[in-house]
Amino acid sequence: MGTVSVNGEEDIGKFPQQEAKELDAGALFVLKSKGSWLHCGYHLTTSIVAPPLLSLPYAFTFLGWGAGISCLVIGALVTFYSYNLLSLVLEHHALLGNRQLRFRDMANQILGPRWAKYYVGPIQFMVCYGAVVACTLLGGQCMKAIYLLSNPNGSIKLYEFVIIFGCLMLILAQIPSFHSLRHINLISLLLCLAYSACATAGSVHIGNSSKEPKDYSLKGDTQDRVFGFCNAIAIIATTYGNGIIPEIQATIAAPVKGKMLKGLVICYSVVTVTFFSVAISGYWAFGNKAEGLILSNFVTSGKPLVPKWFVLMTNTFTILQLPAVAVVYLQPTNEVLERTFADTRSKEFSTRNVVPRIVSRSLSVIISTTIAAMLPFFGDINSLIGAFGFMPLDFILPVVFFNLTFKPSKKSLIFWLNTTIAVVFSALGVIAAIAAVRQVTLDAKTYRLFANV
Repeated sequence: MGTVSVNGEEDIGKFPQQEAKELDAGALFVLKSKGSWLHCGYHLTTSIVAPPLLSLPYAFTFLGWGAGISCLVIGALVTFYSYNLLSLVLEHHALLGNRQLRFRDMANQILGPRWAKYYVGPIQFMVCYGAVVACTLLGGQCMKAIYLLSNPNGSIKLYEFVIIFGCLMLILAQIPSFHSLRHINLISLLLCLAYSACATAGSVHIGNSSKEPKDYSLKGDTQDRVFGFCNAIAIIATTYGNGIIPEIQATIAAPVKGKMLKGLVICYSVVTVTFFSVAISGYWAFGNKAEGLILSNFVTSGKPLVPKWFVLMTNTFTILQLPAVAVVYLQPTNEVLERTFADTRSKEFSTRNVVPRIVSRSLSVIISTTIAAMLPFFGDINSLIGAFGFMPLDFILPVVFFNLTFKPSKKSLIFWLNTTIAVVFSALGVIAAIAAVRQVTLDAKTYRLFANV
């Protein structure tokens, strides 16, 4: 294979000290660096502003008003700050002629190969593949909700809807590169604004029309409240979580300087509008009766509390965005599969590369769909992913990478701010992981493979 520039095109020299290096098939075919900062904003928004935000009112039931809003604000500030630090570290290495395209590449460069191979790599895979499973499950649940509204006595089971959603994912998984998703992710951005507006409007309507008193008290004894608080932290961490910042920045055409910040501004403008409106309106309307997904509160005993067409429309918007979110989080897996099975000496769309691509990606989607159908407990999956994956990847590692790369003075504010974030969120991550495992243990009594929940 001929020498290819670090961003997959002949643009060597756009970085001051850039050196040419050969790319593996995963970087060359999946992580193509052709996008603008606007495309980056679309990718970021799809990866963060996703249907799990509909569980924020449920997180508030463990926190109450004060702690709930505070955690939401802190989550926004810390993740925006952390993602920007991660971007600065990536830009720094790019200027030195070593543009890193993957999270594990960063870990390998900064922490060493063992950390990359045995910690960061596996955690990122768990987060991303777990997100694909969660999206597939949620897609099936939304499809079932629409079906039951139209046919309350219908006999189609949840796992059948999950399989239908998985069939759609089989098609989308074949989209060749991350950059190819830019138009889909623009539509995804519009859809997340649409269903968030619907969820907010529905909550306000039901809250105003309901005659039942609203109860905002925290349920359970002290132990339940403590573990509930930790569970809520994990949910919020998952909602703000990304886990693929380096891969998204890899899609930007060189030079990358400053483009990621512009993309983050687009993303967090949408985050502010959607997260806070859904969380506050949902908790205000339903109090501590808010369910794992706020849309579930819109239907009681099979009867919608808002017009049926409104429930159908909201679920439809949600379903339409979910494949985009799932296929974004499938990209790191696709990159690994491409690197393993593709041959850079053959063209991207040659038979030699297309056949292994279709087979490997299809098997990946079939496995994730099977897991989603077998374990249909979205809330527990959400908490586990947040505690074990998003917390270290998005709250802890970025500040550690920054401090190790730029070595700020130990007397400086930024050093102690980063150190404080790392320590506090490490402790919260451990506690949230314990709480998530405890919740799974408690719910194990109701677990049943392929349950029709």
